[in-house]
Amino acid sequence: MADISSLDLAKVKEELIEAHRECSIRKLLNGAKWAAELSSALEVTVDPQVLMQKVCKEAYFCDVDKVNLATTYFDLKEYDRAAHVVRDLTRPLPYFLHMYAQYLAEETRRLDNTSDSIGQVSQDNSRLRNMKTELSTKHQQRELDGFGLYLYGVVLKKLDLSKMAVDVLVEAVTKQPLHWGAWQELASLITDREMLLSLPLPDHWVKWLFLAHVYLELQLHEEALDIYHSFINAGFHKATYLLAQVATTFHNMRDVEQAVGAFGELEKMDPFRLENMDVYSNLLYVKEMRAELAYLAHRCCDINKYRVETCCVIGNYYSLRCQHEKAILYFQRALRLNPHYLSAWTLMGHEYMEMKNTPAAIQAYRQAIEVNKRDYRAWYGLGQTYEILKMPFYSLYYYRQAHVLKPNDSRMVVALGECYEKLERLQEAKKCYRKAHSIGDVEGGALYKLAKLYERLSENEQAASAYTEYILDAERRGYYPQVHTHDEISQAYRYLANFHWSRRQLDEAYAAAQKCAEYAETREDAKVILQQIQSLRSQGEGSTPARLDDSMGSLTSGDHFRPGEPRAFGRVTPVNLKFTP
Repeated sequence: MADISSLDLAKVKEELIEAHRECSIRKLLNGAKWAAELSSALEVTVDPQVLMQKVCKEAYFCDVDKVNLATTYFDLKEYDRAAHVVRDLTRPLPYFLHMYAQYLAEETRRLDNTSDSIGQVSQDNSRLRNMKTELSTKHQQRELDGFGLYLYGVVLKKLDLSKMAVDVLVEAVTKQPLHWGAWQELASLITDREMLLSLPLPDHWVKWLFLAHVYLELQLHEEALDIYHSFINAGFHKATYLLAQVATTFHNMRDVEQAVGAFGELEKMDPFRLENMDVYSNLLYVKEMRAELAYLAHRCCDINKYRVETCCVIGNYYSLRCQHEKAILYFQRALRLNPHYLSAWTLMGHEYMEMKNTPAAIQAYRQAIEVNKRDYRAWYGLGQTYEILKMPFYSLYYYRQAHVLKPNDSRMVVALGECYEKLERLQEAKKCYRKAHSIGDVEGGALYKLAKLYERLSENEQAASAYTEYILDAERRGYYPQVHTHDEISQAYRYLANFHWSRRQLDEAYAAAQKCAEYAETREDAKVILQQIQSLRSQGEGSTPARLDDSMGSLTSGDHFRPGEPRAFGRVTPVNLKFTP
């Protein structure tokens, strides 16, 4: 747990107010918003004299008229004009405005030149390379402040120079630890926990929020929750950012009830918030809460219908109504607003899967991976599409990638087992099914698949043990997670009845046959076994029992799309794939 109990909240608030001002004058609006939200959540008193002194000191040394004019052009999104106004000023603040305006102007042009094919953004990086050259020179001369280093890191990241970008961004957060945007850019480049712990990060309280953010990205949910709860208990209990992160963590952990509760509380605290509402809509989708999802869609549309979150919420609403064409239309609108919006790509892939349009689904999932290679939902979705296309070697590759990203998710392991089984790699399949059960089988079918595999290999003792454990596990759950579980239970009882009968274990065979008789699919088989048991008991033990029935059919998962699975991952569970991971 983060050791922040000794934080001086008044000093923290002063730092956040200063960070807000520094970010605001540089038009780093998301960083300014983050600092202002955390500051407003702290119920502590700050000395007004201190606040008066904490203005952007750099502004005093600049041409104030030109800086003010440039920032005004920024507000009007006239980035080329803003860059032109401060082109001759060399102080860090106007120089940053000049370079940042150039960067935004270039990004705007790239998006405007995007073709009608969603996601195909222009790849002309000549201007970015020129910016990289100029910023590199400034960096070597040690003339970049924390904000200039942030912009340099962003440009390096855009040019796929990830290692250099990590080093520069670490330097940026060391010089300017209260700029949250730099931390976010750095987080997107971290691939695993070992890389995270190896970074020479500054010893600042913001580092803990960064660690929690990365832990959430790396599916280390318990560690993330510990840090967020530490901040909430330390005085940040009214911070909407923290509450949204906690709700998202519960969502990723598939703890639906707590996630819905947290989002409901967030809605009361900040009723006009749109950030994270697409995640909330995933939860409502999986819970099939139609009225609540419809209300959320209408509310988001009233607030701002041109936000990507609003488009995703409306898309989920139409998807729940099985209007998949309309759902895709809204996900496409989200991508026109932001081609790098991950949720829209994965959700659109799910919709194409529902429509059996596997080529389009593959394209959507591949675009999602281009945006974020840590999106396990997209890797899993690709595995499913190639499974439908009966290309198990391809499926195996993509399922492995999903499993690496989500190693403790039983759905990934079961998918791997099914692939191995189709490829006749039965020993690997058995290991997968065992592991899926040991880590907590979400869908409850791993034991059954393991038992069928034992039965196929004529390992009868192991099959009987697995079937018995499967039945006990289903009873402990108190519900049947999948629609075909009813048939699986009946087949398990039928196997056990035949197994015990073949070994003259009459009491066990009788009990299993009685259960077997409760299901229409196996009732006739159960009657035969019960008659044989009754006949044997009436004649004494001299009769030869019937041998184990080898004709029991093997249930297979089939090559068709399993409805709901990808949707669940991303949303919450069956994978939205809307649960998001």
